[in-house]
Amino acid sequence: MSDSVSDAGDCTEDRTVVTEPEVEALVRGICFKTGPPRTLGVEVEWLVHELRQPRLPVTPERLEAAYAALRTVSLGSALTVEPGGQLELSSPPAASLMECIGTVSADLDAVRAVLAEDGLGLVGVGHDPWHEPRRFLREPRYDALETCLDRTGEAGRHMMCTSASVQVCLDAGYEEPGPLGHGRRWWLAHQLGAVLVAAFANSPLVGGEPTGWLSTRQLLWMEIGAGRAGAPPAGEPRTAWARHVLDAPVMCVRLDGAPWEVPEGLTFRDWIRKAEPRPPTREDLDYHLTTLFPPVRPRGHLELRMIDAQPGDDGWIVPLAVTTALFDDPQAAETAYRTVKPLAERTLGLPAPHNPLWTDAARYALADAELREAAVACFAAALEALPRLGATTEVTDAVAAYSDRYVARGRCPADDMLDRLRGTAPRTHGKDIRP
Repeated sequence: MSDSVSDAGDCTEDRTVVTEPEVEALVRGICFKTGPPRTLGVEVEWLVHELRQPRLPVTPERLEAAYAALRTVSLGSALTVEPGGQLELSSPPAASLMECIGTVSADLDAVRAVLAEDGLGLVGVGHDPWHEPRRFLREPRYDALETCLDRTGEAGRHMMCTSASVQVCLDAGYEEPGPLGHGRRWWLAHQLGAVLVAAFANSPLVGGEPTGWLSTRQLLWMEIGAGRAGAPPAGEPRTAWARHVLDAPVMCVRLDGAPWEVPEGLTFRDWIRKAEPRPPTREDLDYHLTTLFPPVRPRGHLELRMIDAQPGDDGWIVPLAVTTALFDDPQAAETAYRTVKPLAERTLGLPAPHNPLWTDAARYALADAELREAAVACFAAALEALPRLGATTEVTDAVAAYSDRYVARGRCPADDMLDRLRGTAPRTHGKDIRP
């Protein structure tokens, strides 16, 4: 929910009034910066729980004290706090997969050490399995977002306060066509995204009970609605996204010295045409872009937002490695494209995530035979590509172990959680604070 990648939005203090053609031109220039894929990044979100008794809620006072301590620690990544008190680390752009992993791993070690001093720890799960939504941050942005999202039901509060993810950030790609071209990467992100939802589903519980969905987090995003959390219709990426931005609902109108307005049903295009309660400016456009949460968000680079937070201290490394390999290695990218192309028929031409393919991925994960087959092929391609990207043996071994434990068996981490709930999980040795 926070927007911590500082180089993605080109936010300014420009209060110049904008027109529709200017918005289209600005969005096209800001959101798709093409060139050879050179850098990548990751944003890892975590729930913060009691180390000894994870089901006990952490008081706001303890969270505030813990975050105050963390702000004194020198980190390579940006540390931010989500509305419900979730912790997020956003890596700087890295020149290689291993550089990215090294930076974030070191930062997580430092963060865990500080939190442990107060008996707190990080838990990787897509949705808090026990606690009700409780907002930790009291800021005008989140007051407005809560009011806005409440109009579509309870999903918004759950998404704001009890969800966590692994977001992989990749360059937009070459201007030219081909496996690494920006048009191909944009299309691939929206089709492969369903496979990633299924392979890494890790949020089957709310209030300690199964929801019937293996990625409840993805269900929440679907329930929030297409305007706020959906992709644009298929088409040339810059044109499609620019039109989507103009036709997406405005979350709020910020007013100097007055409460922010939270209009209902007002698109940014409507706001330009009506110019009420004041005309929108370039600064308003920049802000509007941060209030849209599609599964793939163009921010100069591509931010893939569909992966649930993963269990284990290093679970986040597997989706980062797999996704990077399938996008940045030309051979793996071509294999992924050919693998998921037949799946596109199941979308019925509807934008993600509001189509049957993404719905089945969130509900059934790899129990869906076609998604399982696609995941097996994509993991195999990623494993072949990772050494070419400089991945260490430890990283490739982690991906291989994940593939053997889950993908090859048509399972995902959510299945483990459900097994533990039902008492059918195999016994393990050692401490396990996962839900």
